[in-house]
Amino acid sequence: MSSSDALAKSFSVSHSGIFGVDEKSMLEILVKWQPEHLSTFRNETSSIFLKDERFPFEKCEEILLKFLKREFKRFKDAVVQWTMHPWERDARMARKALKRGSQAYGLLIELACTRSSDELLGARRAYQSLYSESIEEDVACRVEGIQRQFLVALVSSYRYEGSRKNDVAIESDAQKLNKAIRNGDKTMLIKDEEIVRILTTRSKPHLEEVFKCYYDDFDKDIAEDLGEESGLKDTIYCLCAPPVYFSKILDSAMKANANENEKEALSRVIVTRANVDIKDIAEEYNKQYGTPLTKKIEDVALGNYKDFLVTLVKRAG
Repeated sequence: MSSSDALAKSFSVSHSGIFGVDEKSMLEILVKWQPEHLSTFRNETSSIFLKDERFPFEKCEEILLKFLKREFKRFKDAVVQWTMHPWERDARMARKALKRGSQAYGLLIELACTRSSDELLGARRAYQSLYSESIEEDVACRVEGIQRQFLVALVSSYRYEGSRKNDVAIESDAQKLNKAIRNGDKTMLIKDEEIVRILTTRSKPHLEEVFKCYYDDFDKDIAEDLGEESGLKDTIYCLCAPPVYFSKILDSAMKANANENEKEALSRVIVTRANVDIKDIAEEYNKQYGTPLTKKIEDVALGNYKDFLVTLVKRAG
């Protein structure tokens, strides 16, 4: 078998027309090739290269070229994120979310609520070092509308992380949350002073007890009562049930109709949670969607990018 035949065999066309690559075989062969070998390969790989109709050269299909560029970029971005200091990684992601606007503000909630107090403080320090301004002032300047006060309070928080609980305060907070939700405008809840105060300052163990108390007192989960207020619901899940939140984000990222913001979450979640709770997230994903997380990644990702993500998930198993 010629070298071009061997390489051609390392490419396989799937039912969707996108090829997977045996990278090791490809690299071993490619580095030894001369121009004539490359020409032969292009001529023999009609699923990738097409003869130009006017001039004597073989051209790569445009849709495939765009796809490959995206896949290589995803792999590069995932590796860069993995090697970064977590503080810098979070600071850069926060900056990117702010530049993208309201459709990316959920990432600010994720960063502020799934990190420990010291991790969030570290990200705030890195933000100042990288951009010569605080994340608090940047959020206040860039975010417009009813979310501003809430997001500024979230990224500014430094929550108590001890185990002490106050039963009186827990009951009081549950009652105040219910009153605000019951009497308030459902579209403006994110501006309610009591909701903002409780969700942005109370410790995570305290809030877990508050939400249990809410259910016991009113026979309803607080997330149900919030209706379509996704920002507050995401805040609650990020604070008290991160695996549930991240499973939902991963499912959205791997859907066929996912947009670029959603697709980027696949790398972000796997990389940032690999040393934290990826095992719990994988278990929750399997529970919610009936498919092992690694199997789903293998179905939607390709090449080194796929192998990198799968390896990060499996190493926690």
